Amino acid sequence: MRDLVWVRGKDLRVNDHPAIAAGGPDAVHVFVVDPYFFAPDRAQSMPHRMQFLLESLHGMAEALRARGGKLWFVAGKSVEVVPRLAQSLGVDRVLAMRWSEPFGRERDERVEAALDCPLELLEGETLLAPGTLRSQAGRPYTVFTPFNKSFRKRIRVGPEQRPPKTFRPLVALPDGWREAPMPTMESVGLKANPNLQRGGEGHAKARLEAFVDGPGSRYAELRDRMDAAGTSRLSADIKFGVISPQAAWRRVMKSGLPEAEKKKFTDELIWREFNYSTMWDNPSVLTHAFKGSWATFPWRDDEEHWDAWAFGRTGYPIVDAAARELLETGYVHNRARMIAASFLTKHLRLDYKRGEAHYMRWLTDGDWAQNNMGWQWAAGSGADAQPWFRVFNPMTQGRKFDPLGVYVQRWVPELAGLDAKFIHAPWEAPPMTLQWAGIELGETYPMPIVDHKEARTDFLATAKAHVESVSAQS
Repeated sequence: MRDLVWVRGKDLRVNDHPAIAAGGPDAVHVFVVDPYFFAPDRAQSMPHRMQFLLESLHGMAEALRARGGKLWFVAGKSVEVVPRLAQSLGVDRVLAMRWSEPFGRERDERVEAALDCPLELLEGETLLAPGTLRSQAGRPYTVFTPFNKSFRKRIRVGPEQRPPKTFRPLVALPDGWREAPMPTMESVGLKANPNLQRGGEGHAKARLEAFVDGPGSRYAELRDRMDAAGTSRLSADIKFGVISPQAAWRRVMKSGLPEAEKKKFTDELIWREFNYSTMWDNPSVLTHAFKGSWATFPWRDDEEHWDAWAFGRTGYPIVDAAARELLETGYVHNRARMIAASFLTKHLRLDYKRGEAHYMRWLTDGDWAQNNMGWQWAAGSGADAQPWFRVFNPMTQGRKFDPLGVYVQRWVPELAGLDAKFIHAPWEAPPMTLQWAGIELGETYPMPIVDHKEARTDFLATAKAHVESVSAQS
């Protein structure tokens, strides 16, 4: 019996990989190099994700080679390549990891229809298969807390699914097939960004161990601090399947971390599950507001405000720091993401979909469900979203979660000489203090593009009127 293991861009590991474990030592491992996806213009629309993916892909190929195996690269479209290659190889089945996104589900349905052997989609993208949990009324959960409680009652994470110790790879592809070169940064027209988190299973395992041995012991306290390395930084690893969510759950729960820290960390994994479950049951959430009442919200269209937010020139240091961190490193601290998203949607009243698309372009950990639901949470339009009347105060948030201004100083260096007392609101600093710090507001650093109190009042009035209007029409 021989299987074809179809590797995709969300399961780039060898260990704890259900399809590789099920395929056994004789399986043919294939990655399809889609000329559309790996074309330079497409790669440039998601440079940081592409770099992480390529590093992880190369790492997986090396890991298979170390066990005597091989990852075959074949050019073409998956819906055409996989059925034809399976037939040419005469395999008994095609194994792959299930995708939850609607476009992935549609692709897999097309492949399955074209195959003359079974397509087995194995679970592992999430801890529980999306769509598994239902309320007592039999409906999908729309509030996180009851979902969390139900999830914890159901979850059983089994032991690691180990790969074969050695593989017996195919010597050559069948007649009529040609091996494609492994994609590289050069082949997709990108220059490596040295500030990005490194991709690959080895780096992911090291990050997990570093978290358990370090900030994990104070995770609940430090995870919101933008001036501290208090998070796991596993989001990109889990997004690309470089490490499985099962492995992260298993390692933390078996560690010696305090129970409160274990719960807080696993709460974050369950939030991911909640978002995937919401997308599974409501695929349109990726293109439309989860709450239908927000479909007609009167967003503004202001390109100057958009550019100021996107490139870190709003005059609000914590917001600008988040924007610059994203562009330079492909990452934004979670608390900074919430502050930046709240500012875009509520201070500037710009459509959350613009922020969502901008983040998907530049984030290394850009995950469709996570990014979308995060933005909809901030805007007030999502499942169990932050209430529309809650507007983050960027100065208060900065003082609480970056009290000495370390995060701002790093990403907004023109304010580095300013005392921490004023760094989150430089316009409040006395003229002499600004002069000593080498700051000229409106020249070396912009004045705020909106007034916080006025913008908050405007948004609340607009949102209240919108909610009342929609309610009156229903």
